[in-house]
Amino acid sequence: MTSNARPQPLTVGFDLDMTLIDSRPGIKVCWEALAAETGVDIDADLVVGRLGPPLEHELAHWFPQDEIPALADRYREMYPTYAITPSPAMPGAREAVAAVRAAGGRAIVVTAKHEPSAKLHLDHLGIEPDAVIGWLWAEAKGEALKEYGASVYVGDHLGDVRGARTAGALSVAVPTGPCSAEELRAEGADVVLADLREFPAWLAGHTA
Repeated sequence: MTSNARPQPLTVGFDLDMTLIDSRPGIKVCWEALAAETGVDIDADLVVGRLGPPLEHELAHWFPQDEIPALADRYREMYPTYAITPSPAMPGAREAVAAVRAAGGRAIVVTAKHEPSAKLHLDHLGIEPDAVIGWLWAEAKGEALKEYGASVYVGDHLGDVRGARTAGALSVAVPTGPCSAEELRAEGADVVLADLREFPAWLAGHTA
C-alpha cells in the first residue's frame, strides 16, 4: 500500500543571542544603565560573559527576589533604547538563514529572550526568519521546536543542546557564546561547528 503522506518540509531552528546575533555590546550598555538607575554595582562584563539563561536568572545575582519582577519589566522597557543598535549579526548568520531557504526549508528562531526584543534585533539586522518564538529556555525550547516540526536546532549554549534533545532534533552547536566546543560535545551536541560560516556547507551535506 502506497502512502499519500507528504514529506515534512525542512525546518531549522536557531537560537538568537550569541548564535545569530552578538548581543553583548547592547546588553552591556543596558545593564550599565540599569545599574546607574538602581544604584547597584553590577559587573556588566560578567553578565555578558554568561548569556543564555532568562533575564530573571541573571537579575537574581544582583537583586533581592521580591524586586526581580519589577526590575525585569524595567530592563525590558529600557532594552530597545540601549541594546538594539549596538548589537551586530554574528559572522555567517544571514548566510545560515539563507541556506535553509535555499534548501527549500523554513528557518525559525527559538529564544529565551523577550519576544518583542528578539524581533526588534532581527528587523534591525535584516534577518527574516519564518517565525520567532520567545520566552523559552533549555528544555522548554523543545516544545516550540516540536510544534514547528524542526529537525535541526542550532545554538551556542548547553541549554540549546538540551532543547534540541527534548524535541528529538539534531543538535548543531557553535562555541560562539559562553560554552566551549568540548562542553557542547560533552552535553551531547550531535555536530559542533566553529561558527555559522560553516553551516551552509554542513547543511548541504546533511540534506544531500
